[in-house]
Amino acid sequence: MDSFETDYLITGAGASGLAFADTLLDETDAHITLVDRRDKPGGHWNEAYPFVRLHQPSSYYGVSSLSLGRGSIDQSGLNQGYEELASGQEVANYFHTVMRDRLLQSGRVRFLPMSEHLGNGEIRQLLSNKITQIDVRRRFVDARLLENGIPLTHKRNFHVSADVACIPPNFLPGKAHLHRSFTILGAGKTAMDSVLWLLENGADSNQIRWVVPRDPWMINRAFTQPSGAFYQESYGGTMRQMEAVKEATSIDDLADRMETANLWMRLDPTVRPSIMHGPTVSMAELGRLREVTDIIRMGHVETIEPNLLKLVGGTCSAKRDTLYIDCTARALGHTDTWPIFNDDRIALQMVRLYQPTFSAALIAKIETSFDSDKAKNALAIPVPMTDTIQSWLVSQIPSSMNQLAWSQNPEIKAWIALCRLDGFGRAGREVDRTDPEVKAIYNRIREVSMPAFANMQKLATT
Repeated sequence: MDSFETDYLITGAGASGLAFADTLLDETDAHITLVDRRDKPGGHWNEAYPFVRLHQPSSYYGVSSLSLGRGSIDQSGLNQGYEELASGQEVANYFHTVMRDRLLQSGRVRFLPMSEHLGNGEIRQLLSNKITQIDVRRRFVDARLLENGIPLTHKRNFHVSADVACIPPNFLPGKAHLHRSFTILGAGKTAMDSVLWLLENGADSNQIRWVVPRDPWMINRAFTQPSGAFYQESYGGTMRQMEAVKEATSIDDLADRMETANLWMRLDPTVRPSIMHGPTVSMAELGRLREVTDIIRMGHVETIEPNLLKLVGGTCSAKRDTLYIDCTARALGHTDTWPIFNDDRIALQMVRLYQPTFSAALIAKIETSFDSDKAKNALAIPVPMTDTIQSWLVSQIPSSMNQLAWSQNPEIKAWIALCRLDGFGRAGREVDRTDPEVKAIYNRIREVSMPAFANMQKLATT
């Protein structure tokens, strides 16, 4: 049996694992080994559908040491006026570059593709079944907890008759021209992307049916812009969010206030959404999504037959030549949490809501800066992924507590200020703090933050 030593064994070479390794490389002289079942780094991006793009600006996604994209503002399209969103292929190629030119070139990183970690440093090569034993001197790092479902490979939870065409979105560009009727299954960002791809490529809205099991709340992309030019939207949005949380009397009242503040949006103003997974869209995208009026709200699909669609809440007729696009892969990462630092283990999880790569990079910084797990965990309370509005509130509590703890630690505060993955502090650093409008927003945030946090805790338990 072959064997070798390493300081950190990272299971999973997706976005989080690479972001953690990248920061660890800068902050230590450690030797790092990454293990992944795929033949390439980059995780699910290697199986992404061809028209997927990031939800968030490219400027604060990926690893800390290497920029993604050109830092430009889109001048056309549905993202016009906002920072560019990398395509799935661009993200996959970026992570391949990170591994090849950044990590492996350091001489301190080893990558074991097509391999699985069986536990306690025992690695099995998937093609040969060869076993390698790795002696881990410092920590085992689990970078798989944030994995989400992949449309191309997930297992369907419904039956499809043999003479029905049902495909993952990966095959939509190659199959769409063979059909005149389309049914999108699912209400997440993948489904939204598929609807938009059809509309932007010439399909009429009356050719599209959309099965929406639960209506989603969506985040206005203006709120996520990181530069000082968007201070009114980003910091101003944070101010309006805190005011909404502070004044809310119930979960529904909070959602209504977030919508009134132009922070959250919904498909149909007459239908109250029940889920909050954090999809981020522009107003232009929302306008196009609303063009589709044939929306089926009968719960999840159970069976698809040539002329019939059976759902949990009923049945409806279907056109025989319909192309069904399966966007039902579970998008959620972890909804449960565990201590991040625990003896010889690190369990990578979000420490800022909806920011997995920033979280992984910061966890690596915390790992290298403090001695005890108690001190480290005090700066890294895990933030679970959201499902409902109430769970969004539950997740905001540790996310806010972490933010406060980081602001009170000079070393961590200074590191975040220099980390390109911090998409929210940049706007505050790029504006003139003496400007009256800037000062008014900043002071209002400070004024309402504590009462907002108190009411957040109250609402989260109702």
